[in-house]
Amino acid sequence: MSTLVVNAAQLLTMAGPALPRRGAQMRSVGLVRRGAVLIDGGKILAAGSHDLVSSHELASGARRLDAGGRVVLPGFVDSHAHPVFAGPRLQDFESRLQGQSYAAIAAQGGGILSTVQGVRGATQEALAQSLRERAGRFLECGTTTLEAKSGYGLDLASELKMLRAIRAANEAGPLEIIPTFLGAHAVPGEWRHDPEGYLRCVIEEMLPAVAAERLAAFVDVFCEAGFFSVEQSARLFAAAARAGLRPKVHAEQLSRSGSLAMAAAAGAVSVDHLDCLDDSDLALLARADAVACLVPGSNYFLAKPYPPARRLVDMGAAVALATDFNPGTCPCWDMRMILSIATSQMKMAPEEALVAATINGAWALSLGHSHGSLEPGKAADLLCYDAEDYREIPYYFGAPQAAWTMKRGVVVHSQGEIRL
Repeated sequence: MSTLVVNAAQLLTMAGPALPRRGAQMRSVGLVRRGAVLIDGGKILAAGSHDLVSSHELASGARRLDAGGRVVLPGFVDSHAHPVFAGPRLQDFESRLQGQSYAAIAAQGGGILSTVQGVRGATQEALAQSLRERAGRFLECGTTTLEAKSGYGLDLASELKMLRAIRAANEAGPLEIIPTFLGAHAVPGEWRHDPEGYLRCVIEEMLPAVAAERLAAFVDVFCEAGFFSVEQSARLFAAAARAGLRPKVHAEQLSRSGSLAMAAAAGAVSVDHLDCLDDSDLALLARADAVACLVPGSNYFLAKPYPPARRLVDMGAAVALATDFNPGTCPCWDMRMILSIATSQMKMAPEEALVAATINGAWALSLGHSHGSLEPGKAADLLCYDAEDYREIPYYFGAPQAAWTMKRGVVVHSQGEIRL
C-alpha cells in the first residue's frame, strides 16, 4: 500500500544534480514549505508541495502519515564509522585525560590494539548482536544508512568474523549497513617486527577471502606515520582494484603524509579526517572526484584542532560529515551532535552541514544515485525531526529529537504515537 507523508512544515528534498554537491550547491537543501512525500514499494514516487504530490494518481488511495507540522528530510547517511567492537576503551579515555598522546597510548598497548584483543575474543554472534543493539541508537538519531568498518581483528579469522557480523546485522535490518574492509588499520603485535609481512598478509590472504565472500564494498587504510605509508597504501589499493573493491582512506589525520594525491590517483570514493592539510591539498580536493569526509566528533573528543571545513567548502570540495563512531576516539552515534560541531566550531552553514550529512554522505558511499535525497526512484529513507525550522537541528544539541525515522517506507523508530 502507498503511503503519503503530509503536513511537513518544511520538507528538505536535497534535490539537485546527480553529483556530490560543491561550493554554493551545498547551500541548497531543496526547501519546500507545506511539503508531502508519496511512497510505494519502499521508494519515493513524488516529493514536493502538498498540492503537487497529492495530485499523483496513487495519492488518493494512500495511507496518510501526518508529520505534525515538523521538518522532514532524508535520513542521515553516516559514511564513516567503526561500530563493531566488544567494549569501550575507558583506560584510553582516562590516560588521555591525564595528558597522554594518542601515540603514547598506542605504544603502551592501548588504542586500536586494545580493541583488537576484545574482538578476537568475541564470537561472531556476540559482535553481530552488539551491532544490532547499536543500530537502534543510530535509528533513534535519524541515521538510516551507516558505513561499518572492520579493522579491529587484524588477522584473517577475526577480520572475516567482523565482516560476517556486519553482514548478519545488515540482513537483520532495519538499519542499512555498508561494509568496509580495514585490515590495514594497524600492525598487530604479532607482526610488529615485520610490518611488510603483515601488509602482504592483508593483500595476499585477507583481501582475496573478503572478495570471495563479497563481504565488503570498500577497502580502507590508515595512511599515517607508524601505520601504513603512502607507498604501502597504493599497493593495497592496486590489489583492491583487481578484486573489484574501491578505496577509502584515513588521510592526513595525525600528520600530513601526502596521501591525498595517491588516493585521488587510485580513484578513492572518499578521503576522511583531513585534519592536517596545506593549501595544495585544498586545491587538489577542489578538483578531485573523492568526497572529503570530515569527522569532527573525534576532534571534539580528543580536543584537537578541527579540519578546515569552511575553506574546503569555499574552495569547491565536496564535503561530507560522519560520526566516526568508535570505542576510542568518538563514542558518538548522534549525527545531530556532529552537525552542531560542524556549524559552531567549523563555521559551516546549517544548510551545508545538512547537505554534508545526507546527499554528500551518500556519495561518500557511492550511493548518491539511490540515497541521500527525496527524489522519485530513490529509497524512501525519511527523518521527521521535532522542529519547525531546519536550522533547529544543529542549533539544539544534547538529546535525539527524531520524531520518527523511516527506512524503505517503513517507520522503524518513533518517539510517540504515529498519526495516520
